[in-house]
This record gives sequence, C-alpha cells and structure tokens, in this order.
Amino acid sequence: MSITTFVLRRLASGLLLLLALSLLVFALLDASPGSPLQSLLGTRPATPELVAELRARHHLDEPFALQYLHWLSDAVRLDFGRSISVQAGTPVVDMVYGRAALSAELAAYCLLLVLLLGVPLGLIAGIRHGRTADRSISLLATVGFGAPVYALSVVLLYVFGVALGWFPVYGAGEGFADRVTHLTLPAVALTTVLSAVVVRQTRAATVTVLRQDYLTFARLRGLSPARVLIHYVLRNCAPPVVTSAGMLLIAPLSAGIFIEQVFSLPGMGSLLLTAVAAEDLPVVQGTALLLGALVVLVNLLVDLLGFLLDPRVRLHAAGEH
Repeated sequence: MSITTFVLRRLASGLLLLLALSLLVFALLDASPGSPLQSLLGTRPATPELVAELRARHHLDEPFALQYLHWLSDAVRLDFGRSISVQAGTPVVDMVYGRAALSAELAAYCLLLVLLLGVPLGLIAGIRHGRTADRSISLLATVGFGAPVYALSVVLLYVFGVALGWFPVYGAGEGFADRVTHLTLPAVALTTVLSAVVVRQTRAATVTVLRQDYLTFARLRGLSPARVLIHYVLRNCAPPVVTSAGMLLIAPLSAGIFIEQVFSLPGMGSLLLTAVAAEDLPVVQGTALLLGALVVLVNLLVDLLGFLLDPRVRLHAAGEH
C-alpha cells in the first residue's frame, strides 16, 4: 500500500469520527434544559429583535436535520457563533484561538520533558533488565502512572510555589523566559504521569530488541557498544516509542483541563470548563469540536509516523489491501 492510500484511508476514518462528534456536539442544543432558544439567550433579555435574530441565525423554525446541516456548514468555515456569557458578543473562534496557543505550548513543553526523561530511563531499565536499576525505575514508573494529576498539581503548587517560592503560582507569564517559568510546574505535573508510559514502552521495546539474533551478530562482528546501542537498539525501539510519545500529545488536552484550573492558566481546558459552568453553549460546542479535530489530527500524524518508521506496519497494511 502506498503512503498516499494509507493517508487517505486514515483521513477518511478521521473525518467520519469528526462527523459523528459534530452531531453529538450539535445535539447539546436540544439536550440542554429548556428550549433551544432559552439556551441561546442565556441571561440576556428576550427582546423581540434578539429573539428574531437567534431564530434566523440558528434556523430554529426548521427541522433538526436542517438545523444541523446549517450549523455544520458554518462550523466547516470555523464559524461557531458568538459567546453568550463568557465573553458576550465575542466570536467563539477568536476566543479559542487566543487560548489554543498556550495549551499547545504546555503540550510541547510536556512532550519535551517526557522524551528527555522517559526514553533514557526506559533504555536503562531495558538494558539492566531484572537488576536493581530496572526494578527501581519500574517502581518509579508505576508510582508516577498511578499518581492523580490534580492532587500532584496541588502538592507541587504548594511546595515549590507557595512554601519555597521557586515558581509562580498562577498565570501564564509574558515573554519566552517568563512563560517557561510559569509553565514548568504544570508541565512537571503532567510529565510525572505521562513519562511512566514512555518508560514502560521503551523498556519493553529495549528488552525485545536485546533478545534478537541480529543484535548478537552485531556484537560478534566486534561493533562497539555505543554503535550497537545507537544503530541497532535505538533504531528498532523507535517505532513504539515514537507512537506512544505522539499519543501523549493528546493527553494534555484532557488532563490539561484540571492542570489549567489549578495553575490559573488561560488555555482551552479552562475555557471549556468556564463555558460549561456559564452554560455558554456556542463556546462549549466550538471548543469541544476543535479539541476533537486536534485529537483526530494527532492520531493521523502518529499513524503516519508508524507507517514510515516500522516496515511491519507497511506489510500489514499491504496484506489488508
């Protein structure tokens, strides 16, 4: 199977998922308490002009299916309407765009820390399989994996922000250095949990590779340990590690909701929670659908990396074809 066919098939499945998600997101309008018109009015006075505008804009006098098609055509153009209460009158896409950059920076910072910490520890555990280093690293990974992100965030905030005063306790900061300082504690909280996944994946892949015959032949050829590690172990461990690391880009989108609340970060997660609490339906719909689109895009990129790095994926895909 060619890479074009592979991408098109994955893209088609992703679009179907997005279509199903968009239907569920739009159904929030009918599922909300009261009538759709009341949900769209919020706390605003029901003046005849506003009621007429909302009925016309959202096609409330038409059947559900036609309302959905009109809403979907607007959503494809990134038009999700305007905020009702969070930032009344502000276009939803402008609100999300202003928050998405911060969430992306937190996710990238977290991924960098995860790779710098998880991959070396996983390699050490795999190379020292069954020894003290392996057992110690595996124990730390198990503890980190089971740590509640919200509770860990509160502990880090109190110890390093309040008690020691090493890091800011809230806000996103201004400028690169200040932003890094403000995002360090949130990134560490996420890294503690997520790096455990990379440690486990890297350890398992390393143990499997070390048992392969081609590695024995490489040693018999007199290759240096460093060359064996880089050209054979790391190269063959890359596919599962890259796949797991890529999937971790999705995790900050969900766990980041709680992180952003604890550290008062104005990201997409905190925007979604604020909109839900304020019953700002257009903001909830737009944010949820855009987060879903990001998840589908990351999954597509991860699948593509796996296809390029691992010949077994290409052979399996060719067999299916």
